[in-house]
Amino acid sequence: MIAASTFSNRRVALFGLGGSGLATAKSLAAGGASVVAWDDNPAQVEAARLAGIPVADLHGVDWASLNTLVLAPGVPLTDPKPHWTAELANRHGVEIIGDVEIFARERRAHAPGSPFIAITGTNGKSTTTALIAHLIAHSGRDAQLGGNIGTAVLTLASPAAGRVHVVECSSYQIDLAPSLDPSAGLLLNLTPDHLDRHGSMQHYAEVKTRLVAQSDLAIIGVDDDWCRGIAEQLESQGRTVERISKDHPLANGLFAEGSMIRQAIDGRTRDLADLDGITTLRGAHNAQNAAAAIAACRSVGLSDDEIRAGLAAFPGLKHRMQPVARRGAVVFVNDSKATNAEAAAPALQSFDRIYWIAGGLPKDGGIAALEPYFPRIAKAYLIGEAAAGFAATIGAHAAFEISDTLDKAVAAAASDAAADPAGMPVVLLSPACASFDQYRNFEVRGDAFVSLVSALGDTKMLIDVESNGENHG
Repeated sequence: MIAASTFSNRRVALFGLGGSGLATAKSLAAGGASVVAWDDNPAQVEAARLAGIPVADLHGVDWASLNTLVLAPGVPLTDPKPHWTAELANRHGVEIIGDVEIFARERRAHAPGSPFIAITGTNGKSTTTALIAHLIAHSGRDAQLGGNIGTAVLTLASPAAGRVHVVECSSYQIDLAPSLDPSAGLLLNLTPDHLDRHGSMQHYAEVKTRLVAQSDLAIIGVDDDWCRGIAEQLESQGRTVERISKDHPLANGLFAEGSMIRQAIDGRTRDLADLDGITTLRGAHNAQNAAAAIAACRSVGLSDDEIRAGLAAFPGLKHRMQPVARRGAVVFVNDSKATNAEAAAPALQSFDRIYWIAGGLPKDGGIAALEPYFPRIAKAYLIGEAAAGFAATIGAHAAFEISDTLDKAVAAAASDAAADPAGMPVVLLSPACASFDQYRNFEVRGDAFVSLVSALGDTKMLIDVESNGENHG
């Protein structure tokens, strides 16, 4: 755990006592801060009290005596309406920050030269974050992986020379980290998302830009208009920018041509790495992820040979285009993390003969945007609240059945795929929906898929079913 000594003797209020909030409260207390914490959930308040964290309803504290309010990332800072704690803090001139800001301050205070790679973007940030940490660890270096990927950043080892922190940052976390200054900042892409929290695409883009605006090296995907503009803006301000692209060659930067990642310097190119045969990095979206990871890892001293060796050994990200089993010629792929149509597109783009399990709690727009990939679908198996709406969209393009539940969908898809004479049919869970109608989160949904597949019989599992861990295929 990182003890937040930069807050020693400061009075700090904290709201939000989930996993990262409780970790932050412990970090602040360990660093010598005077902390008072609260949450709307009585069970989480009690857990904090039992952990020795002082708790009190923040409605009743003396806000004029506070130095700082720390918010959990899920608590609204601005839109659709500031949380009541944010309103009180603003009224009394109390700064509002989050755990990533605390980490940034600790790094500047105690190990300002330590390598810190921060990653954001609308899509692909978790895979890129995991890939960067894997490449660093595979090279024998100390990689500390955390942030939005699931491990609270303040639970990691403290910043130090030779220790690389690799931190995924959501827009919510960036919004609460005004002095975020990584040694390498990655902005992969921008498409409309979380606009209920940010009010407009312009504001969403402005928040995301903060991650790269103060970084020593800004690594920016330039395949969308928003990010192209941000790269040009930062370069005009004298920042060092490395462009990456999955869609087209660059005069300067890293780009993909087929499975090859190339580097261009003043129009002259050289090959860096070939992703051909690396099943966990198939598809154009993963070419972008790999290009970004290569740029980041080179910036902290990895050699090209170390990077190539690490790429070949990448196990993949759990629940993201994760090959989990084979059954005869049929491959089963867990893409439960695809919770909207845009997130499902890479998987549908990556396979040719798909038995597609989709549905759940639908997002705005449904799956209409996926129509270009419908010719790849041998049959769709539709589950959850979205089933009827998805059927209306896909019905004119591909065979489907309404399975309602995941267990029925897996059984039917496995049976149909087994009878397919195609070379390598794929049973793909890529729901294009939230999970909340039937599962607590996409991780639970993905684990359920793996368990159902493992129970089919005559199945060669490619992962450890008990932990649904890394891909060994």
